[in-house]
Amino acid sequence: MTVPTMPLAKITPTPLLYVRHGQTDWNLEGRMQGGQDIPLNDTGRNQARRNGMVMKDFLPDLSMSSDDFVFVCSPMIRARETMELLRTEMGLDPQDYKIDKRLREITFGEVEGMTVPEMKIKRPEVIQNRRQDKWGYVHPGGESYKMVSERIYEWMSEQQDPMIVVAHGVVMRVLRGLLCGYAPAEIPDLDTPQDQFLLWRDGSEAWI
Repeated sequence: MTVPTMPLAKITPTPLLYVRHGQTDWNLEGRMQGGQDIPLNDTGRNQARRNGMVMKDFLPDLSMSSDDFVFVCSPMIRARETMELLRTEMGLDPQDYKIDKRLREITFGEVEGMTVPEMKIKRPEVIQNRRQDKWGYVHPGGESYKMVSERIYEWMSEQQDPMIVVAHGVVMRVLRGLLCGYAPAEIPDLDTPQDQFLLWRDGSEAWI
């Protein structure tokens, strides 16, 4: 599949609230986390609670309530834990949300678990190839940003209702690229904070 050139914004329900999962120990250590199922650490749990508290107070500013949204989450434990803490802070049943496997994080394959300094020693060719084309580079045994963007486009094009999404950093970047029309070369360097959530509405994005 090839991602269409038309921005996904033209067919996406709005508003969309996107939460990146809270911090894990691997995030803190700078490890390539990817497809590894790493749980939140204490900082990550506090970030998830913060986002839930702020979101609860923010929804009335949109003249909406939690009932107006579909809650959907990556199947990975760090995302599910974030979703359940967020929903608890919002006064909702923590287990009442949907899971879609297409929201899983990019797979880094053979370099998962490594830090960049470790990769420079053990897999220097990966560092070099990623630097040349971070968007299109397919990690050995894994995926590229482009491949993730294709599955996120497929998923997003099926949605019909405003959503609150909890997923991952690379997923957040490619979704922002699809919605806002960022150039592929820009997408891998987009910010992905864990202590704020993204609001996309009426063709523009903001951090809350």
